[in-house]
Amino acid sequence: MGIYIEAVILYVVLFFSGSVASTAASTGETAGFSITAELAKIFIYSIPSLTLIWYLLLKAKPLKNWEIVPGKKDLTCCIITLSGLLIIGLAIAFVSSYMSGPSAQVLLYSPSTPAGWIVLCFSLIIAAYTEESFFRFYLLSRKDELKMSAAQALMFSVLLFSICHIYEGPWGFLNAALSGTFLCFIFLRYKSIHGISVAHGFYNIAIYIINTART
Repeated sequence: MGIYIEAVILYVVLFFSGSVASTAASTGETAGFSITAELAKIFIYSIPSLTLIWYLLLKAKPLKNWEIVPGKKDLTCCIITLSGLLIIGLAIAFVSSYMSGPSAQVLLYSPSTPAGWIVLCFSLIIAAYTEESFFRFYLLSRKDELKMSAAQALMFSVLLFSICHIYEGPWGFLNAALSGTFLCFIFLRYKSIHGISVAHGFYNIAIYIINTART
């Protein structure tokens, strides 16, 4: 029971609360991208969140037993994962553009300077590592402690991942569900936290680049 309580509290504090805040922010006005605000987010939220998740992981099992030393499999995993995420994202965008229905408008403010882009990219990579460390590594690697089969842990991971993207509207929720399922399968296949995290971060960076090119 303790591991369930730990997982739920970790999720609510680090992710669900963030999705609620994003929902509120999307309905209001914002001044745009700020290097200061992004740096504050990195050091006040992102890095502490990632540290907390890994503290709990290392508390459960020593680092040497997690088998996360970077290797060639991470590069292969990264290429496959990034390709899959882009295909899913583009497919969702294409289908949604031809179908009517309610859609949440998520405002993405891109930097206007090279320094801003460096800060943003670093922020997105750290955020991706945080999400993958919890939704894939933490939940799937500890499925035995959670008394779940691989399929149950996968569905649990996808559900939580999708819920914290619900502020993006129905299409964003669907994208998160499909992407989350794909990321779970890739992680279970390659056991590569670095590959999926870097690919996830690059995917988020690509979204900002595409958004900038369209505006």
